[in-house]
Amino acid sequence: MESILQCVLHVSITVLLLLGHMITALEVPLDLPQPPTITHQSPKDYIVDPRENIVVHCEAKGKPHPSFSWTRNGTHFDIDKDPKVMKKAGAGTLVIDISGEKAEAYEGVYQCTARNEHGAAVSNNIVIRQSRSPLWAKERIEPIVAQEGVSLVLQCRPPAGLPPPIIFWMDNNFLRLPQNSRVSQALNGDLYFSNVRAEDTRSDYICYARFPHTQTIQQKQPITVRVLNVDAINETMAAFLNDTDFFSDSPSGERRPTFLVPSGASSSAMVLRGDVLQLECIAEGLPTPEISWRKDSGDLPMNRTTLHNFQKTLMISDVTEADAGDYRCMASNSQGAVYHIITVTVKAAPYWIRTPKNLILAPKENGVLSCLPSGNPKPTISWSMNGIPIENSPRDPSRKVEEDSIIFSDVQPGSSAVYQCNTSNEFGYLLANAFVNVLAEPPRVLTRPNKVYPVITNGPALLDCATFGSPIPKITWFKEGQNSVLDGDDYEQHKNGTLEIHTAQKADSGKYTCVAMNSLGKKENHVYLEVKEPTRILKQPEYKVVQRNGNVLFECKVKHDPSLIPTMTWLKNDGELPDDERFVVDMDSLTIYNVTEGDEGTYTCIMNTTLDQDTASAKLTLMDQPDPPTDLEMTELQARSVQLTWVPGSDNNSPIQRFIIQYEDVLHQQGVWHNLTEVPGTKTTAHLELSPYVLYTFRVLAVNEVGFSQPSYPSARYQTEPAVPEENPSEVDAAGNEHDNLVISWKALTSLQSNGPGLQYKVSWRQTDGDKDWESVSVANVSKYVVSGTPTYVKYEVKVQAVNDYGSAPEPNAIRGFSGEDLPMAPPEAVQVLVENSTLAEVQWDPINPQMVRGWLKGYKVYYWKEDPQIEEQKVLTFGRNKTQGKLAGLQPYSLYTFNVRAFNGKGEGPPSPNQQFNTPEGVPGPPASLRITNPSLDSLTVEWGPPVELNGQLTGYTLRYQPINSTNELGPLEEVSLPANKTSCTLHSLKYSTRYKFYLNANTVKGAGPAVTEETVIIMDEVIPSQQVDIATQGWFIGLMCAIALLILVLLIACFIKRNKGGKYPVKEKEDAHADPEIQPMKDDDGTFGEYSDTEDHKPLKGSRTPSNGTVKKDDSDDSLVDYGEGGEGQFNEDGSFIGQYSGKKERDTAEGNESSEAPSPVNAMNSFV
Repeated sequence: MESILQCVLHVSITVLLLLGHMITALEVPLDLPQPPTITHQSPKDYIVDPRENIVVHCEAKGKPHPSFSWTRNGTHFDIDKDPKVMKKAGAGTLVIDISGEKAEAYEGVYQCTARNEHGAAVSNNIVIRQSRSPLWAKERIEPIVAQEGVSLVLQCRPPAGLPPPIIFWMDNNFLRLPQNSRVSQALNGDLYFSNVRAEDTRSDYICYARFPHTQTIQQKQPITVRVLNVDAINETMAAFLNDTDFFSDSPSGERRPTFLVPSGASSSAMVLRGDVLQLECIAEGLPTPEISWRKDSGDLPMNRTTLHNFQKTLMISDVTEADAGDYRCMASNSQGAVYHIITVTVKAAPYWIRTPKNLILAPKENGVLSCLPSGNPKPTISWSMNGIPIENSPRDPSRKVEEDSIIFSDVQPGSSAVYQCNTSNEFGYLLANAFVNVLAEPPRVLTRPNKVYPVITNGPALLDCATFGSPIPKITWFKEGQNSVLDGDDYEQHKNGTLEIHTAQKADSGKYTCVAMNSLGKKENHVYLEVKEPTRILKQPEYKVVQRNGNVLFECKVKHDPSLIPTMTWLKNDGELPDDERFVVDMDSLTIYNVTEGDEGTYTCIMNTTLDQDTASAKLTLMDQPDPPTDLEMTELQARSVQLTWVPGSDNNSPIQRFIIQYEDVLHQQGVWHNLTEVPGTKTTAHLELSPYVLYTFRVLAVNEVGFSQPSYPSARYQTEPAVPEENPSEVDAAGNEHDNLVISWKALTSLQSNGPGLQYKVSWRQTDGDKDWESVSVANVSKYVVSGTPTYVKYEVKVQAVNDYGSAPEPNAIRGFSGEDLPMAPPEAVQVLVENSTLAEVQWDPINPQMVRGWLKGYKVYYWKEDPQIEEQKVLTFGRNKTQGKLAGLQPYSLYTFNVRAFNGKGEGPPSPNQQFNTPEGVPGPPASLRITNPSLDSLTVEWGPPVELNGQLTGYTLRYQPINSTNELGPLEEVSLPANKTSCTLHSLKYSTRYKFYLNANTVKGAGPAVTEETVIIMDEVIPSQQVDIATQGWFIGLMCAIALLILVLLIACFIKRNKGGKYPVKEKEDAHADPEIQPMKDDDGTFGEYSDTEDHKPLKGSRTPSNGTVKKDDSDDSLVDYGEGGEGQFNEDGSFIGQYSGKKERDTAEGNESSEAPSPVNAMNSFV
């Protein structure tokens, strides 16, 4: 909602600014002398809350700042004498403390006067009254007994309060009594019953009055109402005769309406212009009357007319003189109608047609103060000057007073004053202050200099030049780069100096100068106009139709001026989007996920900038499965047909494509629905062809793009009469499954096809050969019959006929079939084989004698297998019934095979022919079983392989070929070696080292070479031949050179260490200084050695050891200590004078312990320490 308010506020502010540019009144700057002007005052009728202080506002401006005084009831009110009254500093506002006082003491008519040396302005007469909420008078309300059907009025009559109270009716539980067209509350607070019912009986009809200022609620005593019918009244009349009001004047039966309010046929009402007209008509009658309104002399004003209280109250807001006339209310029910005419007259308290405006004049100028009011009756006008009737004011020759104006001519300095125009009639008054200020002032520009006015292309541009001066300055406008005054059709200068460019274009951007000039001087001001590109929606959201739980995307792509910051807002039905995570707003789109019914509506995208906006809308419609049809009805009922009609349900925004009519057979398949027919979605009726002996129930489904509706409610049942079957079983078949039977099968009729009770099947059969008679049998509830004892594989004719209690179906056509088969009795004869090559042979045979088949010959099968103890698998080839030869492919060369031939029919295979054998000739062998390269050297290797798994004959040898492969994978010359059959390896010599070779090996028989196997390898190059290469590392001259270089490096290292430690001692202090601060002997960062001591003592013999970082000496902590080698020690030296110790081996352990220096002194340092 906040975004909506921002949009409305943006538009409103734009309109107000445009108007403000043109109607800004002339204001005197506050730094110039001017008479007082009242800026804030309390309302004329001021009702105060007695619990709060009274605050009477009176504020004014002027130069010098005005002083304030008050009158009360027409006499001076001395606020200084009343300690309860305080006036706010700098204003005339009174604050009256009524704590401990009665507010009535300050009731009265107050008027404020603001005065300075240039005049006096006065406020309205402010009438102060205390709000009142008097208690209800004590009263005893007798129970009311009413006859059912009569009218009734429960009076409220609250005490008069200030302001008047708000009336409402409640029960003992503080719940509002229900109201409707029969029971309602009138404008005066009474509760009217057009007719009473037994349900109106209750004992807690309570009228409440709420007084708004004091926020108090007064309660009337509860009213008891008993509603009785005539019999009950006769029985209880005696009990209530003495203490009960009985309402029986009006009739209790059905009757035409009569008006309770207002009474009679006509009435009148008066309303003041600008107020709200309220007309009320309440009627009684049975049935409850309905109220309607119209105006005899014209139409009711649509935008200002509302009906309330169940059409009983007509309200017209902001009444004008045109609303006067005759208003007719009509009450009607089934018994008749009645009218009442209310004549409305419109009066008017005084109102302004033109209010007096402040008049600023230069000396010797002329001017007019006008005061033009209106009202009904016509108001009178009286003038005052500085709060004093003008006739009692000093005479001024430059002033002439007429009825509604004062004319000033040749005014002089010092004649400034405030004039009051008071206009009144019997309905009220108006008071207006307007000053005449005589000033001589050069022009000044009040508009801020260098102000920037951004506008939209093709929109109006209004450039302000608010000025002040006396005489009033003349305004002219110039544009930068143009010397001429801006004038013409494109420009308009308003009276207040504002320059309007009606249709601003990009070329209008730039600097504008306004010049204000009068007889006392000239002043100019510069402003800037920036014309921006308009905001436009380039891609508008489009109308969307989506299924439930689908997703929808509204796009809203916008172009705007790059200097303006746009704000995108989405609305749904002109309100805020739902606070739902399914609604996702992106930079230029709105996505709604899992759409539901509640998401339907109009979605509006609003692109706002600080200057303009653009909007676009699109509608979202939810598409769903149709609602089920309703109101199924059967018409035109015939023996075998019926007409079915229905009313379509809602299509849910997707047109219905078709209707499906289904039926249920209650007699035979209750609960199972079958499709009967379909009709287009434009139809709502269907002619249905029916079957005999079915108890039908129908239902209808609607289908649209989304899917199927729920089924309609079933129709009424309709049963057709039985009849003979109209069709016989289908899919009749006759075939034996044993050698001595015939199985007759068929597809049974459905219950719909039976056409009546007692459905059976008459099954008939006979042999086709010879003149055989038909045999038959009747069966029920089955779909096959087995005829036993038949000859083997004999042709039969078969018929299956449907029969019920009402007769037989038409004679069916006979179908033919055979009784059961048996296995063939003999094998094929004259079987022989012809070997064509090492893998193919052809088997031949003569057809079997048909008498031996004993069924339908399907074909022949050849069984064959290889005579190999390791292979026992038989292979079978099947050939058609007309074949007398077949080829056996894929045989193994050089092998012995055995085979036989058999005939087979639908029952199975007959006996095999005698086994026969044949040999396949030799073929080429298979590939060698393996190939690998072994024992590679610089110029030789060994090739090893395994014999072929499939020899396919006698091996005659092997062929080995090989060739080199260079770095670009190109093959070199091919070498070939023939090898005997008993060899499985071969060593090749004189090969090139560091070369890749590829090897090919295949086996051979007399039939040729078999497929080859391949392998690749590289001749290794790590081994070298002494005669070809010399190892430089074994040469004497190289070893000598290396030794000389090593010795030279060692000498240089020793020289460096000697120079570095020349004249130094071993860098430790005496043993007694071991506990000194370890910080005085830091380690050097660059080389890791200890620094030297800086004391000036002579170097003493070495006694101590290196001090740990914790300042203590522990012998057990390190075996690198020198303590044992001090005075009296048994230190040992090597032959070079160094200590025998672990100096060079201590570094790792010392580093790990972390308590000593990270590097031990080298043996050279130790030696130099004792030189």
